[in-house]
Amino acid sequence: MWPRGQDVIDIMEELAPSAFALEGDPTGLQWGDPDQEVKGILLALDFNKDVLQEALDSGCNMVISHHPYLFRPLSSLDLRRQETNLLYRALQHGIILLSAHTNLDVAPLGVNYVLADLLQLEERELLRVTGREKLLKLVVYVPVGHEDKVRDALGKAGAGWVGNYSHCTFQTRGTGTFLPGEGAEPFLGEKGDLNKVDEYRLETILPARLKNKVLKSMLKVHPYEEVAYDLYQLQNEGKPYGLGWVGTLPRKMTLSELAQIVKSRLAARQLRVLGEGERKVERVAVVGGSGGEFITDALRCRAEVLITGDIKYHDAQLAERRGLFLIDAGHDYTERPAMSFWARLLDKELRQRGYSVGVKSADAPAWSWSIF
Repeated sequence: MWPRGQDVIDIMEELAPSAFALEGDPTGLQWGDPDQEVKGILLALDFNKDVLQEALDSGCNMVISHHPYLFRPLSSLDLRRQETNLLYRALQHGIILLSAHTNLDVAPLGVNYVLADLLQLEERELLRVTGREKLLKLVVYVPVGHEDKVRDALGKAGAGWVGNYSHCTFQTRGTGTFLPGEGAEPFLGEKGDLNKVDEYRLETILPARLKNKVLKSMLKVHPYEEVAYDLYQLQNEGKPYGLGWVGTLPRKMTLSELAQIVKSRLAARQLRVLGEGERKVERVAVVGGSGGEFITDALRCRAEVLITGDIKYHDAQLAERRGLFLIDAGHDYTERPAMSFWARLLDKELRQRGYSVGVKSADAPAWSWSIF
């Protein structure tokens, strides 16, 4: 069974909600028909002519790009312009384009998480907090004897997590009433009679981004034909999310040794390294993409090295003055590992929902720089 474009968008909203994106970031659907069946998905850093061709060659009619193609409103649709012509060609071939930009940077398993994981950073903390998850309270009424089944479905869908504890609920016993009308097929009781049923009021908490998934799981196992439930917005602060991570390496090593590990694990063509190669380091900050603005954050978090891309001249000067070592592996190389990771993650999520659709990361490089 193939998913619709909207089904894929909904899964991405659970994993990397657009609400996580920084202000002004044009994340989300860029173009295409969300009701169209998706027969293949290609993940790429950027949408360009090579990625379009790869999508067509591999039978993918949906592309998820990290960087938005339409970052600013188009002033015209002149097809003589390369950027407009590419959009036109994509629409001609029925390609849906979804962008997951800064929301993918800050997602729990996002770009920076993958980068920190590749370097095996331990005892991690966020480099810069940009927000906190919104939380909801769910209250559902369940006939006695079915509460454990409903609670388990809620927990497996992501509700009821408090810190390291799962399946956290509170239940109170009471009496529910209902009068089945014409056309009803009640699980309990008779049509035309007022029924009084021994029920539990089951309460739990959930991240707002998982609302649809949790409700779907609950409704699937609940015995009633019509399920009575309430959702409340909470003022409680959820888990923080943000840009970049800082943590400790598995062991102390020289800056030169760390640079070689970074180059190897990111498959980077070259690095720029600022600092004394023989100095031992242990506490490392990572930011995928362009991270020069995070130098002061790295210093505040007591990092000895910042690994990122696109370091500008004056940012490097600031780091040198403040004693922070830098490894610039390039914008694309620090983000590219996340594309293959998310292709596998999205494929798993789709299969768990019963969809059979190929998901792959693009082979086409973001740029075609020549190194002299």
